[in-house]
Amino acid sequence: MEGASRRRAPVNGFVLDASATAGWLFDDEKTMAGDALLASLRESSAMVPAIWPLEIANLLVSGERRGRISPERVERQLATLSTLPIHVDPETCDRAWDEILALARAHRLTVYDAAYLELALRLGLPLATRDGDLAVAARAAGVEVMAV
Repeated sequence: MEGASRRRAPVNGFVLDASATAGWLFDDEKTMAGDALLASLRESSAMVPAIWPLEIANLLVSGERRGRISPERVERQLATLSTLPIHVDPETCDRAWDEILALARAHRLTVYDAAYLELALRLGLPLATRDGDLAVAARAAGVEVMAV
């Protein structure tokens, strides 16, 4: 992802997962809470694990294959995302086989979802997700879950 930075988010940031981002990409997944989260990026920033750009690209190409989104709109959505203050965590891969794997086991999550939880725990940031299992695990781990 060309526009994503590898800097740490400021204290007023949050961890953004792919499910929360999907509401910004597809009209049929938009919510008022998701729109408010997007608007909040004018004042804050988001952190994402290294898997996030791949998950977003996969969401978009899958949507394109199903006729939910045109190739032109995919390009526009990616261009828009690249302008947002979304920062890719440089430590995700270093933590995959230890902290992230342990969280996946402890909370019965996929390793992908556990990467978001690990990042939120490590940075002490709330988590923006629409994934029910991840939200339950985050709350159990003491992480604030943002409405999306």
